[in-house]
Amino acid sequence: MKLGILGGSFNPVHLGHLFLADKALSTLKLDRIIMVPAYLSPFKLEAAGMESSTNDRINMLAAAVAGDGRIAIDDCEIRREGVSYTIDTLEDIISRYMPSGKPSLIIGDDLASDFPKWRDSKKILKLADIVICRRINTAAANYSFPHTFIDNEVMNISSQIVRQRIGEGGDWRSLVPSRVRAIIEDRRLYGCAGLCLDSVDCSMETIMRIEAAVRETLTTPRFIHSRNTALLSQDLCRRFGLDPMAGYLAGIAHDLGKQLDIKQMQKLAKSDGLPFSELERNKPNLLHGRAGAVLLRERFCIHNKDILEAVAFHTSGSENMGPLAKVIYIADKAEVSRNIDPALRKMCYEGDNFSGMLDNILFAVLKKTVSKLQSRELDLSPETLRLLERMKERNS
Repeated sequence: MKLGILGGSFNPVHLGHLFLADKALSTLKLDRIIMVPAYLSPFKLEAAGMESSTNDRINMLAAAVAGDGRIAIDDCEIRREGVSYTIDTLEDIISRYMPSGKPSLIIGDDLASDFPKWRDSKKILKLADIVICRRINTAAANYSFPHTFIDNEVMNISSQIVRQRIGEGGDWRSLVPSRVRAIIEDRRLYGCAGLCLDSVDCSMETIMRIEAAVRETLTTPRFIHSRNTALLSQDLCRRFGLDPMAGYLAGIAHDLGKQLDIKQMQKLAKSDGLPFSELERNKPNLLHGRAGAVLLRERFCIHNKDILEAVAFHTSGSENMGPLAKVIYIADKAEVSRNIDPALRKMCYEGDNFSGMLDNILFAVLKKTVSKLQSRELDLSPETLRLLERMKERNS
């Protein structure tokens, strides 16, 4: 197997690292690149506290390369602890991986000029082919030792820049893979304020897993609808003082049970302990909300009652549903891919934010929904009719 070795602090790993690995794999015709996070680099001895974040850095690397069989992660330097020297890592990797021919040791041109000063640099040259990539120079430089150049673009991105932007509250999320971003936010790394997920009882990583499951399960139009519902739910939650991430989670997950077969749907819905209405027995597809709530609880360990209620009753509504359930009911009917009266969508974003405004929007959306169903001579659930009566009483 033809191997490449790419070391670094990866504190955090960013898109520049992945771009370089991809470029090296294709240019050098490598079978695999081994990414080796340093415990403590001899070039970055001033990086205080790096040794305390080894698990975080490994986890971020693993998230960044998930599913990519061309890239391995080796923690040999972290296990050795102390200052990491390239010659030790090189000998270790060669003995364990047994590459065919010399491995390619990939270093940046910011370090290359000092390579002759590295510990046992002559021995390194015997064991590996030195490959120099561009980090700071746009043109190739001359070096006194045998080497190969990778003609990569110079990307104005570094781990230091990412950390600095996070600490300053700047724009950094587009510089790292989305799963790495989730770890940084969940663990409040590098001074990241993160997102308030306490009331959601889950992490950003879990929300991303749920969204991935929705994307894989639903048809593309249905997934787009789910994501639009999540975004409008998040906006409504911000407007009315609810948790925006709870709104996003309930919105993205509201149709999680939509593509289940009828028997699965009935079995899951039955486990919530509530009886089936006559309409649900006649039209079991209406159980997809209740089934989705059970999936959310059992598969993803979401136990927030407001979120589960919102998912379970987003189709029929419920006479005594809470504010988040009202938000999801509205968003499901009013998101941008739905063909609705523009005035209803406008209500979601404009007007006063007094406590009764959410009910006013719900009442308007509910009336329009009931009218549409009646015009198509479709049956209405008892829950929907009771909710409509309750809203009429409040608005009379």
